[in-house]
Amino acid sequence: MTKVAIVTDSTADLPPELTRSRPITVVPLTLNFEGKSLLDGVDIRPDEFYRRLPSVTTHPTTSQPSPGRFADAYASLLNDHDAVVSIHISRKLSGTYESARQAADMTDPKRVRVVDSELVSMSLGLLTLAAASLSSSGSDAAAIEAKVLEMRPHIQTYFSVATLEFLRRGGRIGRASALLGSVLQVKPVLCIRDGLVTPLERVRTFERALNRVVELTREVDRGHGVCVIVGHAGAEADAEKIGRELDSVAETLMIQPLGPVVGAHAGPGVVGVGCYPAELFPLGIKRASSAQSRA
Repeated sequence: MTKVAIVTDSTADLPPELTRSRPITVVPLTLNFEGKSLLDGVDIRPDEFYRRLPSVTTHPTTSQPSPGRFADAYASLLNDHDAVVSIHISRKLSGTYESARQAADMTDPKRVRVVDSELVSMSLGLLTLAAASLSSSGSDAAAIEAKVLEMRPHIQTYFSVATLEFLRRGGRIGRASALLGSVLQVKPVLCIRDGLVTPLERVRTFERALNRVVELTREVDRGHGVCVIVGHAGAEADAEKIGRELDSVAETLMIQPLGPVVGAHAGPGVVGVGCYPAELFPLGIKRASSAQSRA
C-alpha cells in the first residue's frame, strides 16, 4: 500500500485502466447534456458523447465537483494513506481547484495538499502520472508536491481546433478571443500559457496546424526523448498520425480520446498534445492507440 494517494479530476482524461493500476483516484466533473447531469467518464464515455454531440440542439455545459464530493474522496483515502496530493485543472479554466481546496479544509488540511496544475487534459494527465510514480516509489507528500511544482512550468500543451466556436460558447477561449471574427480562413495553433488558452500561430489549413503541433513537440526534446500524450475529440486518425510522427522521439507515448467535459469546450475534431522533456521524469509508458491498452 502506498503512503500517499494521488487525486485528480476527470479533465486529466486518463483512461480508467491506467488509473486503476496506479494510486490515482479520479473525481469526476459533471456534464449537463440533453437535459441530464452526467458524471464525466462514468455516466457517459467519450465515444458516445462525440457520436451524439453533432445532433444536439442545446450546447452542453459543465460544472466542477462539489467540495463535498472531494471531501468524501479525501476522507476515504486518509483511512489507509498518510496523505493525499490532489492535482487539478487550471483554476483559470474551472472552479474545480477551489472546490478541492475547500474540501481539504473540511477534512484534514495538514494531510491533503491541493495543487493547481495550471494545465488541463493531456498535460494534467502527464503530471498526475508522474505524481503516481513518485508515490509508488515511496516518496512522501512534500516531495511529490515539490516535484509536481518543479515540473509544471516545463509541461507544454499544443493543440488545434476545427472551430473556435466551442471554446467561445463555453467561456474558455481566453486569449484566443483575439482570433474570433477573422476574415481569413485560418486554423489556429493554440497552447496553454499561465493556465489560459493562448494563441501561438495561425496557419492556412488544419493539416498544417497539426504539422506545427508535431514540430513544436519535437522542439521540447532535450536529447533524452519526450513524454507525450496525444488527445483527440473524435479524430482518432489525426491523433494516430501525430503519434506515428512522434514515435521516434517519444520516451512515453499515449493516444487517447478527450473526455466529454474537455470535449464540450474544445469541440469535436480537436487534436493536441501534452508533452515534456523525458529527462525531467521518464514514465516509460507506451500505448499504441486509444483502442489498445498495453500500459
